[in-house]
Amino acid sequence: MEKEPGIKRGYLEDDFKFFHLKDRNNIQFEHHYHDFNKIIIFLLGDVIYNIEGKNYKLKPWDVLFVPGNQVHKPIIAPDRDYERIVIWINNRFLEEHGNRDNDLLTCFNLAREKKHLVRLGANSLNNIKPILGNLEKELKNITFGSGILANALFVQFMVYINRLYLKPDKQVEDIEVEFDEQIQKVIHFINANLSGDLSIAALSERFYINKYYLMHKFKANTGFSIHSYVNNKRLQKSAALIKEGKSPSDAAGECGFNDYSSFVRTFSKMYGMSPRKYCKTNLEHPINCFQVEG
Repeated sequence: MEKEPGIKRGYLEDDFKFFHLKDRNNIQFEHHYHDFNKIIIFLLGDVIYNIEGKNYKLKPWDVLFVPGNQVHKPIIAPDRDYERIVIWINNRFLEEHGNRDNDLLTCFNLAREKKHLVRLGANSLNNIKPILGNLEKELKNITFGSGILANALFVQFMVYINRLYLKPDKQVEDIEVEFDEQIQKVIHFINANLSGDLSIAALSERFYINKYYLMHKFKANTGFSIHSYVNNKRLQKSAALIKEGKSPSDAAGECGFNDYSSFVRTFSKMYGMSPRKYCKTNLEHPINCFQVEG
């Protein structure tokens, strides 16, 4: 089976990447993120998946949606096989194959605000399994039209999976998800107010939480300190604004960076190029993650 790279640098130039992985690593992954959207189809193991502070207890054939730039990690029970299908997705491919009334990115957009998991019923599983099986086969194929057929199968999969997100199967077990409601409110506030004062003191005062307790709870739930989380979210948004045509200085101001020279240094460290160079490139921006991929 193809290995999914650990630390990823560079560009996601393909329309999508498909990995079928099975291992028993006996290691614990760190919280990380990347710029592209990702789908995980869980097949085997004993795994809890943490996404932005929410813990999902997985069952075979659960489908997880991990939107770009959302912090996540798998928590894997030791000495158990961990099998899954992982799909990295280039947004432009889905945009080209969808339209205004049928946006194939809908599942990821909704996952940011709602749940990240869809649980398949028997009928849905009977539809999805052959598509994934044929997709994996065509991606390994080198005969006439295999790439075209693989793309068509992937679009078919995305149509089905969006339908399931919008109208979930009813006769399935309840989804087990645990989270700290207070920390979720802090996370939502941060992401909605990146241009404002997001210092620990300001957050502590707003949510009536002792700042040291807040720092401890936030790190325990997300794997990041508040300062690191805020800084990375601001950089991610600034990169998105630059791609949309904003000048680097305007993007920095809109994302809460009051010192432009500091913004340039931090941006360059994260993306491997200055904001101005990033502004000129037509390539997808570099994929960033803190540790190994799960």
